[in-house]
Amino acid sequence: MKKKIIYVSIFLVIILFLLMLLNDKEEEIILNSKAEEIEVIDDICYVDIKGEVVNPGVYECVNNDKVIDIINKAGGLTKNGNTKLINLSKRVNNEMLIIIYSNKQIEDAKKRLNEPTVIEIIKEIEKECICPDVVNEACEFTDKPEEEINVKEETENVLSEKININTASKEELMSLPKIGEAKALAIITYRTTTSFQNIEDIKNVSGIGDALFDDIKDLIEV
Repeated sequence: MKKKIIYVSIFLVIILFLLMLLNDKEEEIILNSKAEEIEVIDDICYVDIKGEVVNPGVYECVNNDKVIDIINKAGGLTKNGNTKLINLSKRVNNEMLIIIYSNKQIEDAKKRLNEPTVIEIIKEIEKECICPDVVNEACEFTDKPEEEINVKEETENVLSEKININTASKEELMSLPKIGEAKALAIITYRTTTSFQNIEDIKNVSGIGDALFDDIKDLIEV
């Protein structure tokens, strides 16, 4: 009788042990399944592509997709699309913005780089990017330190020479922050009848207030 009890006890222990193993296995399977689901969800991203593609918009992708894959999802380039300034091999990420430029936009950007104004040079240093839009995350970035040094030196040289608002040309005036063609012509028109006695006098020109003056006061002289 005692032997029978011992055998039954051993049998129950074995059954209990097997049940525990089975339960642990099921929990492991569930955890692995959930981990795989989370991994799949994390791997999905959404990218916004604008500009010269056939079907601009937001596209679902995976994190190992490249810019060229998103262009293809958007139906490819239009006849005016140009990707010379775009890094087609760049991997995309969630909420990324891609802008595909037209041939004209590329040409205009190249002209600005060849004949930079003070503001264009400053923008070039700040973003280190040769695309027209700093927000374009598919843009090619300059990766040559010597080029960056040259641009910085050029900027320092330009900014070290203040612009005389009594004698500056329209183009020189337009190199100042927030001074477009209309304001430059307004400055020239004003000084033809009344010369500037001090830099504060520029606030007498229509369209130039205290805020704009604060932006340019360190760059001008009389």
